[in-house]
Amino acid sequence: MPLLWPTVSVHKITDITAEQLHAMGIKALILDADDTLSGHGEQVLFPGVETWLASMKASGCAMLIASNNFKERVEPFAKKLGLPFISLSLKPLPVGLLRAVHRLGTKRSETAMVGDQIFTDILGANLTGLRSFLVTPESMEARFGFRRRLEVSIRKKIGYGVLGGKEKLNGK
Repeated sequence: MPLLWPTVSVHKITDITAEQLHAMGIKALILDADDTLSGHGEQVLFPGVETWLASMKASGCAMLIASNNFKERVEPFAKKLGLPFISLSLKPLPVGLLRAVHRLGTKRSETAMVGDQIFTDILGANLTGLRSFLVTPESMEARFGFRRRLEVSIRKKIGYGVLGGKEKLNGK
């Protein structure tokens, strides 16, 4: 599997179902915060995410937020959601994601990363031996402009969701 390929690509995080995770043998999710659960640097969840989180918790799926952002941004967000977190996770380096797997108490084969960035979330998951869900970002935030432009060409090449484009739900 190429290092930049996600296991599954979805339009938004709420498209991931407990049934899909169960079929894949996934017991835990490592969640990116910015442009996955909420807007970049925001504390307000995207529509439907609160209900999705509750349904994932009810299904027994363990979850943890792993962000490259600072503790001051991630901690109040994670506390509001009742989730453990790792800030400054250093994605795509495996160190933070390995800490997340350890804190979740699962095996790498039972854990998936969910995020919006190919060069941090997906690459990090693949380097760590995790499966991954790539979500389509809500915006092309200016601070990641160059990286986002590179991602568009990669998303087109591998046939995965591009802003405003079609997404594959099965990772094939």
